[in-house]
Parts: sequence; structure tokens; C-alpha cells
Amino acid sequence: MTSSRRPSPEDLLALKGQTLRVPQLLAMFGARVRNFQTVPMILEALQEVGLGTHPSFTTCGLTTEMLVVAQNAVPVAEEEAEEEVHPGTLPQQSFKIGDVPSARAGLASVDSGCSLSTVTHLMRQKNYSQLPVIDGLSGLKGVITWSSIAARYEKGEVPTLANSMIRDSIPMAEVHHDLFTRLPELRQHGYLLVRENSGSFVGIVTGADITARFHTLALPFFLVGEIEFRLRRCLGPRLTGDAVRAVKGANHSGDFSKLMFGDYVKLLDGEQPSEKLCLRADDNWKALGWGGVDRVQFVAHLKRVKTIRNQIAHFDEQPLSNQQIDELSEFSGLLKQLL
Repeated sequence: MTSSRRPSPEDLLALKGQTLRVPQLLAMFGARVRNFQTVPMILEALQEVGLGTHPSFTTCGLTTEMLVVAQNAVPVAEEEAEEEVHPGTLPQQSFKIGDVPSARAGLASVDSGCSLSTVTHLMRQKNYSQLPVIDGLSGLKGVITWSSIAARYEKGEVPTLANSMIRDSIPMAEVHHDLFTRLPELRQHGYLLVRENSGSFVGIVTGADITARFHTLALPFFLVGEIEFRLRRCLGPRLTGDAVRAVKGANHSGDFSKLMFGDYVKLLDGEQPSEKLCLRADDNWKALGWGGVDRVQFVAHLKRVKTIRNQIAHFDEQPLSNQQIDELSEFSGLLKQLL
């Protein structure tokens, strides 16, 4: 959160019938991202004045145009539900070039009046493989690479900035371009110069940036999928279908693969609001036979993992903290020991 402000009911009611995007709605509340703190707060504020959005602002894309409507006009399908995160599943959303942090982090460049020695010194100092030559904010003259300099020597020429620049087929992308469609070009050249919609150059994306970005995005999803897989293997053989039906209802199949993450908590939590489920959870824990595991700590860890799981499954979130990644890794490791 960038501040703690909250729009007045009158300001919110004035939105009815208007279209806006997620960042605009977040900005009204002094927020930059959707997370487990901002989403419930905004939902509550909208519901207090009888409003909602279509599609739901909790799950739609950042650039999607949302219509602000009366709460009773929001389709039932839009109500938030716990989503399954299957093993190996990546986030189901569109990725743009601008989603890669380095794409907007600024672009080091030189102007066409620099000497080649100045350029190569900067490349060595910063460990750059390439350096664009730009006059002003958008006057791209070319790109210098170590290979383009070496090509001059191979031809028996003295390399200069002017004759060593690559001037044709320079790989460029704009922040709104789809990331996946530009990966072949990135693979071929090793980089993409990135322009804002205004035409100004604002960053560069390299193969290393893509690797880092997808590691950050994918690791939590793989860990959560691994945790759910191991939970089912730990609980399934030891608990009966009746235990599942006590949580899901008498008409449920009793199949553990049909459970949502919150159901695992209900199966084992001895301090939940329902006294009936508490008693059943006591029986379930005894059936597991985990004598060396502290139940209170296990359930508390399970709840923390559930919170993180919901965070990454529902929102376009900033990368998880190292502590949250450790929470997932540690719980997955504990389950592995219990198999």
C-alpha cells in the first residue's frame, strides 16, 4: 500500500456505470497491487455501497476494461472461489513484455558522438554484451556488440563506432507486446530493446531476465502443486471417504482429489468454529498416526500455506518473499517425510 486512504461512499457510487481498469481502482485506495490485504478491503468498500465489477477485479487482467455495476448485477460465476493449482501449472494469465522488471528499469546507452573506446570501456565496466546508440530519447542509430566489433577486425578494418554498429534488424519490442510471441526473436539475438508506447526506450530484456522472471513466477506454483499432491498421498490412504463427506457434504464422492485446499484444514483443525467438524478432525488426526508431529504447529503451518496458495492463485501479485518461499519449501519437505 502506498497510503491508507479510502474513497468516500459518494466517490464510489459515482463509479456506477463507468468502465475502468484494475490499476485505476487500486489507485483510488492508495494501492499498487492486488493482494490478501488490498482485495478484501476494496471488496468490502464496494459491497458497502452495493457495487461490484464485471469482470471481477480480483481475477481479471490488469488492462481489462471493467464495468462498475450494482452488486446484484454481478454474474454468479464471478463470485470468488478457491482455484485449484495443479502440479506443474503456471499462472493462467497473459504476459506482456512490460511485465519483465528490466523492461521498464531504464536503458543504458551512448550517443553517436562517443568514441568506440568510451563505449567498450562502459561495456566492460557494466559487463554488457550489447549497448544501444541512441540520440535523445528515441533516436536509435544502432547497437554495438562485441561480435559486431570483432567483425571489423575480421575484415581487416579499424573498428570505429560508426562502422561497428548494427543498424538493421535490431530486435525491438513495446511494453504492451505479448511476451511469448517475442521469445523466438529474443532467443535469436539474445536481447530485445524495449520502448514505451510513446516511442521512448525504457529498458532491455535479455535471456537472463526471462530466466529470472519465470523462476520467480513458476517456483511458487510448482511448490503449491507439490504440496497438494503430497497432502493427498498422506491423507488419502489413512482417512475414509466419510471423513471427506463430513467436510464436503453427504452427496460428495469422498474422493480426495476433489478437495480444495481449505478442506484439508477442515479435516485436521481442532479449533475451527464447527464443533461437529472439530470432533471429526480429532478422529482424523488419530487415524493418521503421526505421533512425532505436533498437531497445533502442523495445522498452523497448513493455514499459512493456504494463505500463500490463495495469494498466488488469485492475484497478479508481486513476487513472494523469501520467507514465503521457505514456508512452502519447508512444508513440502515435512510432507515428504510423512509419506
